[in-house]
Amino acid sequence: MPTPSFSRAKWSIAALFCFLGFQYGTWVSRLPALKTRLDLGAGEVGLLLMACGAGAAAAFPLVAVLMRRLGSRTLSLASALALIVVLAALSVVPNYPLALLAVCADGVAVGCLNVAMNAQGAALESSYDRTAMSQLHATFSAGLLTAALLTSGVTSLTQSVPAHFTVAGAVLLVLLICARRGLLPDAPAPAETAPTATERQGTRRWSLPSGLTLLMGAAMTFGTITEGAMNDWSTLYLKDTVKASSTVAPLGIAVVSATMLLARACADRWRDRWGDGPVVRAGSALAAVGLGLALLTGGVPATLLGFACVGLGAAAITPCVYVAAAERGSDALSLVAAMGTTGLLAGPALIGFVATAGGLTLGMALVAASALAVTATAIWIPWTIRRSPEREPLPAVPDHKDVTTLH
Repeated sequence: MPTPSFSRAKWSIAALFCFLGFQYGTWVSRLPALKTRLDLGAGEVGLLLMACGAGAAAAFPLVAVLMRRLGSRTLSLASALALIVVLAALSVVPNYPLALLAVCADGVAVGCLNVAMNAQGAALESSYDRTAMSQLHATFSAGLLTAALLTSGVTSLTQSVPAHFTVAGAVLLVLLICARRGLLPDAPAPAETAPTATERQGTRRWSLPSGLTLLMGAAMTFGTITEGAMNDWSTLYLKDTVKASSTVAPLGIAVVSATMLLARACADRWRDRWGDGPVVRAGSALAAVGLGLALLTGGVPATLLGFACVGLGAAAITPCVYVAAAERGSDALSLVAAMGTTGLLAGPALIGFVATAGGLTLGMALVAASALAVTATAIWIPWTIRRSPEREPLPAVPDHKDVTTLH
């Protein structure tokens, strides 16, 4: 398969990121309808969301195997098809146990697509020696926004979940077709040679992840805790602690989302100019200091400004860590992605426990501490050094199917 141009490959991979954001935003936006149809309580809805995250986190061993055997291109397409099937199943599930099973399967497919599309994004950057990962992550946010707008439009015409998910499935299929032909091909595996006795023994023994991989995983975990907690708790903090009006309180998540989307659209230029490490360290420090000062100052203007600092500062963390992890091989990328999912799962719940014990201000202070922890861990991560963003594309696509094993 011929290697596509940088622009074509970039837009094809962006279609995958948009696909994932759109698919997730579609079914989550219809949770109230699913809750009513299946007669669920608040606890059962929470368990449904946990099942999705648990499926994504538990998929790590499977993803590592599939990445080695299939490569990122094939795994991207297969997991995207699975997500379309799961969305169709969710529109007609007759009972709660089957809904849990469908959502868990959704989480597994999300885990596969998340790793595969980020591997494609990292391969794009290394193949052409040009930055693109932050913009790719911006298209994920755009997919979420598009799903919300489509939900609003469809529900104004009909409350039918199957009708809504049919339209959404058609959109997803179009995105998948757009992505298919421009994805980077996996290079053929090198010719096999007779393994030594040590190599034969090594293939039978599972090795622990390296300290560097765990360090990247920690940075990803703290980064996703910061991002996820802001999405879940910003509105409640404004309403209950800052005493903002019901009209102003929802602006919290809007400010975080808008500034993050804007920053991700611009972050690749920052990476080209200053490098991944400085961008992550400065951004996470901005998020920590901005939110910390907002908590100390109080008031709606200061709080919204602090939330904007979080959106701007945290935007480039996960894209840069994904690139660094991908350079260690697909096993490292799979583990780091799983740790990031754990942060998204555990972070909001942990903030809730802390808020119950000491108040929501203390809980939000933990979010600022998480951002500061990213700054500390980012000091020790070896980040990619680029020679020039205007370089000509490298002639060969690196082999992201034949991966490095963890050690």
